[in-house]
Amino acid sequence: MSKPVPAVTDYRLAPPVMARFVGAYLIVFAIVMLIATVLIASIDVNADLLVVLLAVGLVGLFGLGWWLRARLVVVRLTTAGYQVNLVRGAGVREARWSEVEDAVAASPRDIDCVVLRLRTGGTTTIPVEVLAADKDDFARTVKRYLQAAKR
Repeated sequence: MSKPVPAVTDYRLAPPVMARFVGAYLIVFAIVMLIATVLIASIDVNADLLVVLLAVGLVGLFGLGWWLRARLVVVRLTTAGYQVNLVRGAGVREARWSEVEDAVAASPRDIDCVVLRLRTGGTTTIPVEVLAADKDDFARTVKRYLQAAKR
């Protein structure tokens, strides 16, 4: 007999994906600092504004890192259904397990995914490389939730 599924299982972003977000933030922040430096130098304003802007940007960087690591949930599985956030092209982002026909593995464009096929004809495609989880463990957990809902 299999053990019961937990009420909620959350999956967060994989570290390489988090690094992309932080990298994009740093690029935008560097551009903003460059523009601010040129503006402040050209209009002869107090340079302390750059220090303030730098401090605000660093607080933003740490805030973004904390949110990505601790608060952002990419996939939430519950006993009632699932919810997918931040995945472009996922399809149906939220459904109840009773609406799911089956879960299958797929590799569109050579990206390993779990595809949830719905009875209505829609699908939810979850690329497992964006999750901070082993792809096989994630697939097994999804199937456990689906089987528990069918009982």
